[in-house]
Amino acid sequence: MPYIPHTQDDIAAMLATIGVGSINDLFDEIPVALRCGKSCQIPPALTEMEIGQLMRQRAAQDGGAVCFIGAGAYEHHIPAAVWEITTRGEFYSAYTPYQAEASQGTLQLLYEFQTMMANLTGMDASNASLYDGASALAEAVLMAVRLTKSKAKRILMPMTVHPIYRRVVHTLVKNQGITLVDIPYDPDSGTIAPDSLENYAGSENAALVIQQPNFLGGLEAVAELADWAYAQEILVIAVVNPLTLAVLKPPGEWGAKGADIVCGEGQPLGIPLSSGGPYFGFMCCKKAYVRQMPGRIIGRTVDLDGKTGYTLTLQAREQHIRRSKATSNICTNQGLMVTAATIHTALLGAEGLERVGLTCHANTTTLVEKLTAITGVSRVFNGPFFHEVVLRLEKPVNDVLRELAAHNILGGYNLTAFYPELGHCLLVCATEMRTPAEMDNYAEQLQMIMEK
Repeated sequence: MPYIPHTQDDIAAMLATIGVGSINDLFDEIPVALRCGKSCQIPPALTEMEIGQLMRQRAAQDGGAVCFIGAGAYEHHIPAAVWEITTRGEFYSAYTPYQAEASQGTLQLLYEFQTMMANLTGMDASNASLYDGASALAEAVLMAVRLTKSKAKRILMPMTVHPIYRRVVHTLVKNQGITLVDIPYDPDSGTIAPDSLENYAGSENAALVIQQPNFLGGLEAVAELADWAYAQEILVIAVVNPLTLAVLKPPGEWGAKGADIVCGEGQPLGIPLSSGGPYFGFMCCKKAYVRQMPGRIIGRTVDLDGKTGYTLTLQAREQHIRRSKATSNICTNQGLMVTAATIHTALLGAEGLERVGLTCHANTTTLVEKLTAITGVSRVFNGPFFHEVVLRLEKPVNDVLRELAAHNILGGYNLTAFYPELGHCLLVCATEMRTPAEMDNYAEQLQMIMEK
């Protein structure tokens, strides 16, 4: 796409129109200490080759640390074809138009995305899509409250659900009078003890949230938890990592009836970490609840000549015919991320996704064995895990992470702020990207730090 900068006269005219003295005045709310200043400027009169060299040098300043952090954002291998196809002009600039059927290619891709997500989760229908995993959970909570009009606006929210997700949900639903009831976890297993839910039996609740694997890496007893919820006549909201569903039982098969609503973060499906985003959320549900699901649903049909065609079947947003009956104020989605995820999932296929999931589990198991062999490092929970594990250190976590970072190792996620009761604890993860040499180096560096 060509870039034509404004001339100095253009800039002066625009500033005069809005009554601002300079471009810097437009950003006066940003503290001076946070501005990049001259370091971000490009020297004048550089050739294209020289500018490319300069940009590569600046990009290299970010470093190339080896990442052992998970906590909802994972470094996975992304085949080169994924973003080569995603950034083609047909996809890169496409936006679901208001006359949606005019864009058959976009609709077909979204339809295929929905089909893949419904298959992975074992649910009847999928939307396409939401902003991120945290806001997807908030939308699921709002959806559950709408579906259970006779219930109190209370959601059973385990402490094993991602703490940032819980914060986002609270922010988005608190002004609607919805209460999130904290459900404690078992200190030995790091999961919800099904019998602990008896304290909430018979009370007016709309839904129980179950994350699998949970934020601490533990595997919840999803069948027992789901059956308990159904016995209480409340809905089950599942929060899942789509990559792990190639190995773990899908939410649609939890217990006797399966989950009612499934949501999560789609970043593991072909989206790079990219210094923090963008990500995308997904949501699936049972067919009976489709009318209350926010987002879009694409359908497949045939025209008068019998040729396959795709159509925007449902759009539960506030514009168009839904208006005051809209289920959400979502006005767009992370369409480009969905495009990449669809291509990524299609390239890997069911076998490829399963192999990635199993390799992640094997690597995390290997890493934990190496790290817990070090004096002063131990596992916190004794239950089964998947993808990540909580470790307790006999030194302050921040100090350890700082020293590891000095050796280009991102050693894990500090749990102190969210789980102070655990003490000096660290959440570690090793995806399929981590090599035996990288894990050995981590163990060697950590041992030296702990022996100081």
